[in-house]
Amino acid sequence: MKKTIPVLLLTAAGFAWVWQYEPVPHTETAVVAQAGTPQPPAAGAGSQTLTGTEVAAGRHGIVQVEVVLTNGSITDVRVLRAPDTNPTERALPTLREEALTAQSADIDTVSGATMTSEAYAESLQAALDRKGS
Repeated sequence: MKKTIPVLLLTAAGFAWVWQYEPVPHTETAVVAQAGTPQPPAAGAGSQTLTGTEVAAGRHGIVQVEVVLTNGSITDVRVLRAPDTNPTERALPTLREEALTAQSADIDTVSGATMTSEAYAESLQAALDRKGS
């Protein structure tokens, strides 16, 4: 019985360590343009590019987007900063499509990338709030 308690405690500590293990350290990367992203219209008649604020996506890093408005409609959303994680990389195209469809920052979160989705929407809303400035 005296050996059982230390064995259980060490086993629990080992599971906790394995549970927190990440095979690749999280690093931030700047995404200049997403593959398949159409180029924004030339600046001029009714075109405006607005940059959102940097928003923390939990412990994973920072998300920042810029939005291109043409005649008041969202025509493109580009990611300036985002965590370099698999869930984030999978979520970004979906979030972009959601924003283009909704024409606002009122978008659904992507399962598995909740913090990134919320940070994306917050940065997008900050950019849209600058429209009147």
